[in-house]
Amino acid sequence: MSSVEADIRSFALSFPNSTEDFPWGESAFKVKGKTFLFMHGSPEKLSMSLKLVASHADAMARPEVKPTGYNLGKSGWVSASYATGAELPLELWKAWIEESWLTVAPKRLSAAHRAQKS
Repeated sequence: MSSVEADIRSFALSFPNSTEDFPWGESAFKVKGKTFLFMHGSPEKLSMSLKLVASHADAMARPEVKPTGYNLGKSGWVSASYATGAELPLELWKAWIEESWLTVAPKRLSAAHRAQKS
């Protein structure tokens, strides 16, 4: 696992009630059983998918971002892949991961998280 993957994993698991599962050989980060981030690392690349609402248009304007397959793109899911060693906009991805968690988390849990940050 690369240091970037480890950083993303640690960040994703820092949200309340977040867990990690490993379907299909990749990490699936979930809140209350609902996935908010898929991540797959290999020696060649790092791929991530998450659900965006507020930042969807901005994300789709980036050349490395495309709608997620399996019809998830129709629901606001986006995916991106970065070659190993490529510069990843980590702070941007962290903001998107938080947005995805807030979108997927139950309303009471996401409201409590927002209130705690204010």
